[in-house]
Amino acid sequence: MGSVAFYIGSLKKGGAERVFVNLATYFLEQGCNVTMVTQYKKENEYELPAGIRRVISDLTPEEEGGRIANLFRRYRKLRRIFREIRADVVLSTIGKNNFMALLANAFLPTKVVVSVVAEPTEEYPTKGMRLLAKTLFYAADGIVMQTADAVRFFQPSLQKKCVILKNSLNPAFVRPRYEGDRPQDIVAVGRMDENKNQRMAIRAFCKIAERFPDARLILYGDGPLRRELTEEVRSLDMSERILLPGRITDVPEKLEKAYGFVLTSFTEGMPNTLIEAMSLGTACISTDCPCGGPKDLIRDGENGFLVPVDDSDALADRLTKLLENPDLMQQMGKNAAKLQAEYLPEKVNREWADYFQKIAGKKKLV
Repeated sequence: MGSVAFYIGSLKKGGAERVFVNLATYFLEQGCNVTMVTQYKKENEYELPAGIRRVISDLTPEEEGGRIANLFRRYRKLRRIFREIRADVVLSTIGKNNFMALLANAFLPTKVVVSVVAEPTEEYPTKGMRLLAKTLFYAADGIVMQTADAVRFFQPSLQKKCVILKNSLNPAFVRPRYEGDRPQDIVAVGRMDENKNQRMAIRAFCKIAERFPDARLILYGDGPLRRELTEEVRSLDMSERILLPGRITDVPEKLEKAYGFVLTSFTEGMPNTLIEAMSLGTACISTDCPCGGPKDLIRDGENGFLVPVDDSDALADRLTKLLENPDLMQQMGKNAAKLQAEYLPEKVNREWADYFQKIAGKKKLV
């Protein structure tokens, strides 16, 4: 029986965390010993199924010392954890976690795969971090990237280690396309922060609201900007047309019956919410943002629309095209739904298992 470990900051609800929980669950179901190592345990986390061991690597109050001493103590503790786990393969993700996974497993028999899930220049924002990534990643046994554009962050010699692997759909989003009536609800789902740029959607909707009196913009999610955005909508006297209901649990039901879906981010890796909305057969409009995930999914004008980053006029124009043409909305949604077959959990998880097996070599994992 093989052993697989995952290393991430926490399991708070987010795209990368959900991918890790899904993968860990799959490997457990295949008979692997699975360990989830997180630096922290936070509120509002994804739950792990019974059978997956959870280990917290952060220092306890009794273990803490000075700032510099804590850095080395965290490293030593993480190394002890990985030495005890003796995993055949470790998968890490997000920024400094990748550095720590490589350093903590140095000279151990464990194979280490690092993954970059966001725009690389955002995940490694300083010159020092970029230099570390482009140096330390030579020690990785594999590098998982989200898009071809992201791979080009690295020099050619490191690009040879890179592979692009999909994120599987949550099974809740695997269903036939909804064919009933659709109210003119344009929806978005995501954390309310500067990068997700919900203001672009608000500006665009205000440009067309008078022309389409039955249309609504519904922005699902929570985050540091929710209160500010709510006040902005109130100041525009649009509270009955632009809704910010907060975090929801029935995302598939909200997406599948929507008239359209918008993603307005400045940057994205491979956006899970866009994959989910398209797989459900909802007509989607997304910014053509780095590092290229949306343009890898959307064939502009065929199964969705791409618009320039932060261009509310372009978004308003595409929303107008959809709202005044229900047949276009339906056809675009039907074309988008074809994406579901590419992201089925059984297909994508098998691709990850095959890749891990290649990294593990002779040791059989599943």
